[in-house]
Amino acid sequence: QVQLVETGGGLVQAGGSLRLSCAASGSIFKINAMGWYHQAPGKQRELVAIISSGGTTNYADSVKGRFTISRDNTKNTVYLQMNSLKPEDTAVYYCNAGVVTTVDYTFLEVWGQGTLVTVSS
Repeated sequence: QVQLVETGGGLVQAGGSLRLSCAASGSIFKINAMGWYHQAPGKQRELVAIISSGGTTNYADSVKGRFTISRDNTKNTVYLQMNSLKPEDTAVYYCNAGVVTTVDYTFLEVWGQGTLVTVSS
């Protein structure tokens, strides 16, 4: 019913920047909070940043001052600008959204397929 598609991952040197995008499509009535999570090899998935429908943001301590989350509600898209990247930022990054669908206004929590970010030292 609803799909999230992430783009923008890749290989970058330490100190570099990447911008991730996540576009939602399908039977969307409204999107509530949208967020980015990451999962490093052998570790649990962790919240990186989250943004409410009104634009309020929260960040993991490890990325504060380096990453910026934003969204374009007209495009149902959330972005993650990642600056001053460190090797420890290497992980698969997943997009997440809380979506009210047009099918009886059902609420769904939707995940993207993930995009790999690799930061070399």
